[in-house]
Amino acid sequence: MILNVKYLMLLHSQYHLNLSSSMADVEACSSRDSLENGDGCSLVLELTEDYPLFHKKKKLLNDKGFGVKEQIHLQSLMCPDSISNSLETMLRIGRIIHLDEVELYFGEFDTQMGFYSPRNELETLNSILARVNTLLSRQMHKKMNVWQGLQAAIILKIQEFGNQIKEGARIDKNYTCEKEKCLVQWGESNGVKTKLEIAYVGGAGRGAVAMEDLRVGDIALEIPVSIILSEDLVHKSDMYNVLGKIEGMSSETMLLLWSMKEKHNCGSKFKNYFDSLPKEFHTGLSFGVDAIMALEGTLLLEEIMQAKEHLRTQYDELFPRLCNDYPDIFPPKFYTWEQFLWACELFYSNSMKIIFADGKLRTCLIPIAGFLNHSLNPHIVHYGRVDSATNSLKFPLSRPCNIGEQCCLSYGNFSTSHLITFYGFSPQGDNRYDVIPIDIDVGQADCFEDCPMSNWTTHMVRGTWLSKNHNIFYYGLPSPLLDYLRRVRNPMQYEKTFQQPDLEIELEVLEDLQSTFSSMMEILGDTDFGDGENTSWDVKLALEFKDLQRRIISSILTSCSAGRSLVESELSRVMSKD
Repeated sequence: MILNVKYLMLLHSQYHLNLSSSMADVEACSSRDSLENGDGCSLVLELTEDYPLFHKKKKLLNDKGFGVKEQIHLQSLMCPDSISNSLETMLRIGRIIHLDEVELYFGEFDTQMGFYSPRNELETLNSILARVNTLLSRQMHKKMNVWQGLQAAIILKIQEFGNQIKEGARIDKNYTCEKEKCLVQWGESNGVKTKLEIAYVGGAGRGAVAMEDLRVGDIALEIPVSIILSEDLVHKSDMYNVLGKIEGMSSETMLLLWSMKEKHNCGSKFKNYFDSLPKEFHTGLSFGVDAIMALEGTLLLEEIMQAKEHLRTQYDELFPRLCNDYPDIFPPKFYTWEQFLWACELFYSNSMKIIFADGKLRTCLIPIAGFLNHSLNPHIVHYGRVDSATNSLKFPLSRPCNIGEQCCLSYGNFSTSHLITFYGFSPQGDNRYDVIPIDIDVGQADCFEDCPMSNWTTHMVRGTWLSKNHNIFYYGLPSPLLDYLRRVRNPMQYEKTFQQPDLEIELEVLEDLQSTFSSMMEILGDTDFGDGENTSWDVKLALEFKDLQRRIISSILTSCSAGRSLVESELSRVMSKD
């Protein structure tokens, strides 16, 4: 059996979209979701079959003693402890419902911190709060005091959780942000409402900072549809008569090509927006030769090379043909490869997928919203749907943000390699999505029909420092991977026992993993600290990522080594008894 690193590449759907299932929960909320009786009322939480990973989540719920549909009772005269207990039951169910693939695969509930991940905890709390808020807004319930008590308990929980994950940010007062302020003024004159100001944040560049204390549910930023750049602008231009006839031409590509020309239009309605954009986007797509060479042996190298190859192919399919055939519509000086790459970086790093009032999903550029930076612990989790009542896009807070604090959102559940490639930065803190996918080649001799292998079709590893369980049979490594490797060796039902055959299998599994990742570590080579202050931005990012991947692999090797010691010690004890 051979274990290989699997280089995965995502070349499409790179744009921000954070319409969470909790938004759907609110829309689907009906009288059947809550029940009232003489003793109090109940809230119904249900894992429906249309949820991603339904069967895996159903099994986990069952293992925890829950069904796919649970009714949590709330007494009419509830004391704080009773409310807390009921809310904790809701959270135990809700956390599982809102697990994503990576969280479910690693299955690590942090008993010390009390959550699976910051993303999952915020998603769950805000999902339940949205349900309660919807029930309260109807003002048709006799037990309003019960729902209000639960609402207060959830908000308090969010505030406490926000304090746990709060991040500090240094605001550089020396940077004036004049172009950014002009853009905000233009936006406000066109209907933008904001409680944020643009500032230069140390280590992050431009960012949005709260001008006042913001609470859960407050709208930090509201953008009218009238200043959102979408495909509708292309349809109104002479460019559409050409692009609309090209087979396979996507609306995203049309908007990208339109923006390449529009940014040079001095009379453009969006001049302030284009003027505020950087002349260069420092993403992985702009890495120079030295940075590319520094990435040898990393996942990031393959991701960048595949992405650039994809974009170059797209460019060559369009140009110079469009410029030659329609020079007035596509002036050659606006459509060089360098300008095309700049526009691609703009879209990858700034565009968002938005659901408009007509229900159509469009990829858009959103003036001012682009200043909201990404965080692993975001304040804004749910965005991406136009409010039909106001015909605007709103960014509500999922956790409090104090005055002077940088207000962040989540670009998505992306790995650091993805964020460097398409956004040009490495996030602060431990990114739980920094996984190394692995491909398992099982030879014919290892394959058995009806073998109850792991029900996961893909496997991965990540830094074992994120795991709290380093005991024998676990080692800080993902259980689905370990179970799969055990059952390849023993297709009969495997049990974690201290019997000699099972312990010998444990050693084989750990030795295989150690051999695979030792080879990867050799390819990465020794740590390179660069040339200090003279190191260019791209080489610095490349070395930071290489060091991160080296750290992940080193943790896996350490866990394998420690695990082997545990198993060998237990094996010696068992054999001495015999």
